[in-house]
Amino acid sequence: MTDLAGDDLLLTLAALANPHRLRVIAALSGRRSYVSELARELRISRPLLQMHLRKLEAVGLVTATSEISEDGKAMKFYDIGTFELRLTPETLTAAAATITADTPGGPS
Repeated sequence: MTDLAGDDLLLTLAALANPHRLRVIAALSGRRSYVSELARELRISRPLLQMHLRKLEAVGLVTATSEISEDGKAMKFYDIGTFELRLTPETLTAAAATITADTPGGPS
């Protein structure tokens, strides 16, 4: 994910504009984990963590894979997606030119 269009950039920045989500990204740096493990580590509830993970996954910042454990339990593992965000006056100018009025979090 590089050179995002304006709408996508707004959604990505909105997803990152939360301390819990930044902590999730940091916790997943260099490894993958499942919800219960991450929730314990970050000291937040599983439902709250799942909401944050969905927002991060929706914009491609994290990815999820489901696996079956040895005891037959379905587990969803999360990992950091492949992305690079580079904000410069030029990239912001190019993104701003593509913003639509209908973008959630965009101009009103």
